[in-house]
Parts: sequence; structure tokens; C-alpha cells
Amino acid sequence: MPNLSNIGSNMNRLSGVRAIMKDIQETLARYSDQKFYDFSAGNPVILPQIIEMWRKETQNLLNDTQEFSQVIGRYGSSKGYQPFIDALCEDFNHRYNQNFSSKNVTVACGSMTIAFLAANAFAGNTEQGIFKKVLLPVTPDYTGFGGINLDPKMILGQAPIIHKDLKNHSFKYHADLENLQIDESVGLIILSRPNNPTGNILDKIEVEKIVEKAAKFNISVILDSAYSVPYPALNYKEIEPVFAPNVIHVMSLSKTGLPGERIGVAIGDQKYIDVIEAFATNTSIHSSRFGQSIATKAIKSGELAKLSESTIRPFYQNKSIALRQALLSNLSDTIPWYLHECDGGMFGWLWLENMPISDTELYDKLKAEGVIVVPGSGFFPGIQDPDWKHPCECIRLSLTASEESLEVGVPILAKVIKSVFEN
Repeated sequence: MPNLSNIGSNMNRLSGVRAIMKDIQETLARYSDQKFYDFSAGNPVILPQIIEMWRKETQNLLNDTQEFSQVIGRYGSSKGYQPFIDALCEDFNHRYNQNFSSKNVTVACGSMTIAFLAANAFAGNTEQGIFKKVLLPVTPDYTGFGGINLDPKMILGQAPIIHKDLKNHSFKYHADLENLQIDESVGLIILSRPNNPTGNILDKIEVEKIVEKAAKFNISVILDSAYSVPYPALNYKEIEPVFAPNVIHVMSLSKTGLPGERIGVAIGDQKYIDVIEAFATNTSIHSSRFGQSIATKAIKSGELAKLSESTIRPFYQNKSIALRQALLSNLSDTIPWYLHECDGGMFGWLWLENMPISDTELYDKLKAEGVIVVPGSGFFPGIQDPDWKHPCECIRLSLTASEESLEVGVPILAKVIKSVFEN
């Protein structure tokens, strides 16, 4: 092990879901001849219609010798590929009655990179001697947010209000606005909408109240829209983007079938965009332009938005419905189980209230029976109440799981959960 700085040690740590995913990969590789029903995957499913769209746009780029040469043979603007930015601005202005221009947009290597850059630009130690934190106002939230901080004390999570529907084995998180402490100690607020891992879509009024509170202290708010409209449109109920002077709208093309191209976009006020762009320039000059180029034509033609609504959304929504039905058919009413209302996204979030073992112990028991899930406790970064047991009572189930996993894996999962509560 080399001698590491404090930052190096922090970035090198293996904790939470990162440790679990490493274990999953090693398990699947070590027992490659064993049958596993895998509910852990975060990769989007390769859908034929989507791949065909990207294949067609790639071929069009290859056929255009001049543009192809410029895209791969020249350095570009640190802001991003200009035709891509222009297409985004035109689309967003038309859809949402905005007035965005290239000064309001920057492109980076995925939305995760944007969150990392913003967290360390707007939070941490300031010249005024104040240590500002990154606030996650409704946890659980994306586990990656727990690793974007160069200082381990930077992330602060807020527990939600939980509304249960006992009859339907359902529940939903809401922002605890009364106890949400937004003040000068906060440098940045981040929330995903739709939420990973729960599929929760915070009501617009909840988001607006968070944004308004933040504005009073000149705090920027990142709305992570990796699953939102207009693409990939993984919303199963109506969702309206929230725009405000202190909002940084962050989107990704990963769930539209381009995870390998690492395209993340930040849209917002120029004073925030300039900072993120400057930080990105100092780390990577600019992100790859190939994916941005093929996405430009798909956005301008309207095909990306159309296929997001007609192909991507129904695929995962149908999987969500099938997962709920499978759980209802296999889990007993005597077990206190609740599936979060899936408003969008590509995951199911199962809460086993008062489970007598931890989420990681359940993970091990399920793995031994050939079912792979993701423990929930890693999705609560910054939560500081060690007595709150809820994080250790949840697991995430990916909607990318095969039909066979739903038909065979869920009954096994239910059998293991039943034995845990009975024994």
C-alpha cells in the first residue's frame, strides 16, 4: 500500500454498496457454473429498438467524413460539443418555456462527475473559515453521493417522513420539511428525482420548498434527473422539472442506452455552470465527443424523446408492476413488508419492518440460496443517528432482472424472508 494523503485514503476506502458490488462481482465470477437470480444490476437493459437508434446514428456519423474527423481528431471546448449543447437548449426551451443558451450548459463524464465537481466546489472549507456540508434532504438516495466528498465529514443526510399503506403493503417517503436544517453551514443540496434506489418522485411543492429555503442562504440545489424527462423519461406518473435561479438541473444519457459514453449534463445559472466547467477543465479538459455527436441528431429529430416514452419507460414500468405482483403472491400478510411506491426509475425498494437480522445478513442468506440483492444501508449516506434501524431493514431490487428471476427468484427470496421472521 502506498503512503496516501487524507484525501487519498478517503477516496480509496471500500465501503457501503461499493464493497457489496465488489463481493457480487467476485461471487458471480467464482461460481460462474452456479445459477443465480440477479436483482443487483444497475446497467440498463439492452433494448433492441434503442440499440438500433444508436447504431443508425453512429453509422450516419461514420458516413460524414468531415464531422467524424472533427469529432475524434480535434480537441474541443471544455464546455462540450457545441451542436449537442445547441440541440439540448433548443429542446429544453421548447418543452419547458425556458431561455437557456450555451452559457447555461456544461457537459462532463457522467452526472456522477458533475455531482463530485459541484460538491467539492461549493462545499468543504471556505476562505471565511466555515466548513460547508452537502445536504441530502431525503435519504435514502443514490449511494454514489456518499463518495463524492473529498472530506468524509462533508455529507449530511436527512431522514424522511414515512407514510405506510398497510392494506397494500406499500409506503412512500416524503421530505421532513419542518426538521430540514438549511442554513449557512450548507454549501450544496443534492436530491435525485426520480430517486435511486426507491423510485420516489418528490412532489413538486416539496422540491420548491427545499429550493426556496436554499435560496435564502445562496445555496445551489442539484436536481439529479438521470431517470427523468425528457429522456430517458423513466417516470410512471407526471413529473414537471423544477427550474429556479439556484437550481442546477443535472441529466445523463446512461439510461437511454449510452452508459459507456459517460455523458452528463449540467443546466443552470451561468455563475454555477462556469465553476463546474472550470473544475472539469482542470481534471479532464473535456468529455468524449463521440457520444455527444450521435446524441445530437437523436435529440434534434425527436427520436430519443419518442423512444424514451414508447420503449424505455414501458419496459421498466411493466417490470415494476410484475415485481409488485410477484411479491404480493409470495410474501405473507403476516410479515411486515412494504414496497415503496414506484413512481419511476429502474429499481424496487423493499422494506422489511422490524426484521430481526440486518440487511447485510439477509444479503448473505439470499446469496447462499442463489438470489443476489443489494443491501439498503449503503443508500443512507450522511445519516448520523445510529439508533435508526430503518436503513438496515431495506433491500434494493433491480428491475433489470430477467423474467425467470421474477418467476423463480422472488419465491426463493420470499422463502428466505419468511424463515428469517419465523426463526
